[in-house]
Amino acid sequence: MIYKLIIFLVLNFAALGIGSLLMGGGPTSEWYMNLNKAPWTPPGWFFGVAWTTIMICFAFYMAHAWETVSDRKFLLGLFIAQWVLNVSWNPVFFKYHQILLALVVIILLTLLIGYFLFKYRATLGAWSLLILPYFLWLITATSLNAYALTNNG
Repeated sequence: MIYKLIIFLVLNFAALGIGSLLMGGGPTSEWYMNLNKAPWTPPGWFFGVAWTTIMICFAFYMAHAWETVSDRKFLLGLFIAQWVLNVSWNPVFFKYHQILLALVVIILLTLLIGYFLFKYRATLGAWSLLILPYFLWLITATSLNAYALTNNG
């Protein structure tokens, strides 16, 4: 399992790194700084802590799922879809300022992670708790994105 864990750690952190590279100025950009943000928006440092924790937990989840789930091809397809959605949100929101499209992307990602959680819950048992931080964070992030859409003309 260690080998698979390392692979999923690399893939997960590559997604974060690529997403960061593609987002332009990101959260330090003038555009984002001037956005009307939700009152429950966490401080900037929290995003790094949250995503680091989420990707570590998700790597353990995926490594165990890879060992446990019988249909690895389907599992891999879900993982790839998650990876693409995760990477694509950053440039859609931060670089291209497409708040509505970003909301669609993050809703799809949230639904997909929810699908992981419920589809494999019986098979993975307590290991499913490792994907819960990802799911809960995406619910929060979706609300932040929706707030930005509805409160910035």
